[in-house]
Amino acid sequence: MTADDKRRRILEAAVRVFAAQGYDASRVGDVAKEAGVAYGLVYHYYESKEAVLEAVFREAWGRLLAAVALAEETGANAAEQLELVVKIVLRAWRDDPDLVRLLVREVTRNPHIQDELDEIGQAFASLERMVSRGQADGTFRAELDPKLAAWMLYGALEEVLTGWVLGQLPDDASAVSAAERELTATMVGGMRT
Repeated sequence: MTADDKRRRILEAAVRVFAAQGYDASRVGDVAKEAGVAYGLVYHYYESKEAVLEAVFREAWGRLLAAVALAEETGANAAEQLELVVKIVLRAWRDDPDLVRLLVREVTRNPHIQDELDEIGQAFASLERMVSRGQADGTFRAELDPKLAAWMLYGALEEVLTGWVLGQLPDDASAVSAAERELTATMVGGMRT
């Protein structure tokens, strides 16, 4: 097993442990046990439990940024690009609920993760560019503030994910599909001319 495989195994185990027990209640030993590695190996790759959490966030934000960039780079029109972003973000719950659970619960509680929030600015800038392009081609209303529209879309996505994490919204496959349709109709459709 390569060093990269070991790191990935540790991070995947950390996501499961932190999501199940909560970050504060988890120990590095719990992560090592879940990963099936020696306790010291976790410290070989990460200097602390906090460093493990930061690595999880960095990787998760990196994937999100890549997905948003991919949506922006498609040849689709702005509305279709934003619809793709909605699908990508909401389907993350179906694809990796433990990761979403961890991100929603810990991102605002951990002050060291605030640095990672700067990277979210890149995603917002991409969303803002999509809205601006939609305005330029006449798809979206000219009077919209592209920055505010991007923040509102992100906020709506985050609130749906939070509702699923807290068990306040149904989250089966049909509910995820319904949320995609409703957010697309409400947020993206509401921007149309």
